[in-house]
Amino acid sequence: MRIEFLKMQGLGNDFFVFDAPVAAKAHLDSEKLRALADRHTGVGFDQALMLEAPRDPGTRAFYRIFNADGSEVEQCGNGARCIAALLYTRAPELGRELTMGSPGGTVRARVGDDGLVSVDMGVPSFDESPSYTLKINGSDFEIGAVCIGNPHAVLRVADVDTAPVDVLGPKIEHHPRFPKRVNAGFMQIVDRGQIRLRVFERGVGETLACGTGAGGAVAVGRRQGLLDSQVRVQMRGGTALVAWPGAGEHLWLTGPAITVFTGLIDV
Repeated sequence: MRIEFLKMQGLGNDFFVFDAPVAAKAHLDSEKLRALADRHTGVGFDQALMLEAPRDPGTRAFYRIFNADGSEVEQCGNGARCIAALLYTRAPELGRELTMGSPGGTVRARVGDDGLVSVDMGVPSFDESPSYTLKINGSDFEIGAVCIGNPHAVLRVADVDTAPVDVLGPKIEHHPRFPKRVNAGFMQIVDRGQIRLRVFERGVGETLACGTGAGGAVAVGRRQGLLDSQVRVQMRGGTALVAWPGAGEHLWLTGPAITVFTGLIDV
């Protein structure tokens, strides 16, 4: 079966985007998604985004998210921005303000004249105290836990360039404290308005950027009293802007969303 798709990216976080009717006919199970995610023998992507018809009145579409290992997850910030950009391109007459449905809930989006796309990631949900300790390989690590549509554990580090992301990332992802696994964020605070971040995503590994990870890191830093309400998040794929007034308020993520190419592939 031949699939028509778009390859999109937001800050280097890349996506395989396709419409559900095609996927249904092609029977894209976890094994086929893993094959498509391979960067040498497939298309290559961090996540696959499947577009379905809207499920709720007032929304333009419903999207589902699959990691490179084929597992389905609740939310993807950069993916949501790419979907919003695509939906606007398909129907610009409907305006730059749009609402989408996802497994993580309803997502509002704005497509700017400057090409940047903003999405409302909802109200951050915190776990327990502002920080607590995980024991890994006999050592204690202090993290903050937050849900931005999907779960994140955020660890403060002195320098993201030397942080042991490849060692601690999988250990945090699979820690018994998180039975459904977790995304591990490594945050370096530059000043109250700027952080540097690396994220080891569950089911993917380290990515060049992570939208919900950016939001989660800022939310944790804000809760700990270390960051202002607007923060530039520097990741290896580029810089995102996160705006969060504080407890009980919605968090917004802004950055570029780009179509790299379109294609057809047989599965």
